[in-house]
Amino acid sequence: MAEIAVGKGNWANASARSKARKAKLLDETRLRQLMKSGPDTIAASIGELDYRRELDIYSARLSGADLVEAALSHNLDRELTEVMGFCQGRLKRIVSVFALRFSYSNAKAVLRAVNGGASVESLANSVLPDENDLNVDWLEIARQSETLHDAATAMGGTPWGSAVSDIDSDATLQEYEDALDRHYYHEAISALRTSGQSHSLLLGYLRSEIDHRNIVNLLRALRQKLPAEQRAGLMLEGGRSLKGSLLRSAAQADSEDALMEVLRRTSMETAELEDALKESHEHGGLDPVVSYLASERRTDLRRMSHLNPLSAFPLIYYLESKVLEVQNLRLLVRGKAVGLSDEVIEAHMAF
Repeated sequence: MAEIAVGKGNWANASARSKARKAKLLDETRLRQLMKSGPDTIAASIGELDYRRELDIYSARLSGADLVEAALSHNLDRELTEVMGFCQGRLKRIVSVFALRFSYSNAKAVLRAVNGGASVESLANSVLPDENDLNVDWLEIARQSETLHDAATAMGGTPWGSAVSDIDSDATLQEYEDALDRHYYHEAISALRTSGQSHSLLLGYLRSEIDHRNIVNLLRALRQKLPAEQRAGLMLEGGRSLKGSLLRSAAQADSEDALMEVLRRTSMETAELEDALKESHEHGGLDPVVSYLASERRTDLRRMSHLNPLSAFPLIYYLESKVLEVQNLRLLVRGKAVGLSDEVIEAHMAF
């Protein structure tokens, strides 16, 4: 069923603008062509697209992969700001619920940098370039923090400060990231459910995303041989298929086979997931599973965008597509810089 655009908002105009921006993104053919180039050539090539402004900003002090990565991060922030700027009314409130995840991602980037002992300068040369005014506060948090607890305390005034401020001072990075995920989904679902008007399709998408995160977390926990109590603590509430007794059963499953048995009792299609899991054993790591689940979400967004042209979905689908382009280009240029083969780079890219 199509979701109807209800309430004040520039639904048609914003949808058309997002579709026009989506059409300008790199397609698979162009990405494969760039794969045959080096970092400097890639920088010159993407300058012909929508990245020239950011490349010019950073070219005075950076080059190669550092230049491209800083430009990509800055461009993504600019694009998000512009998209939110041309949304109005109820449409803007819906899209902002989805877009808030990007701030949570920045919080994670700071926590990872502090945890890994990365310098503020290295952070400013990559995911949080300091020429971007939006990153000033993030970099200041990193600059004044020596421990994860310091960083969490410094985030006290943010919308997610309460999610990390009450965590034990000796908590791990994973525990902080799990707390941020839990807080984001709780706030997003609460906002959509209490706004006075239904957003059933977006709610359904977020609930599916929670299911996917729980599956990955459980598979990772099983491979790390974590006890059932710890696995249960990793679970995010609010999923679509994994909820109630099924979620508890999934957390108690003591092997991948047992977990898959629980998933077969849900409404999820598991055949392709099982194939991805087998592939992950052949190659090591959970990348095939993560990639499969991400592909499923992109397919859902594309379908909902087409079926609901006057809704928030064309904008959300564009933002996710833009993030994917940035991730692919970042992987491409970093992979080239460290000498990875085209085959390895392509295996980790998503089209």
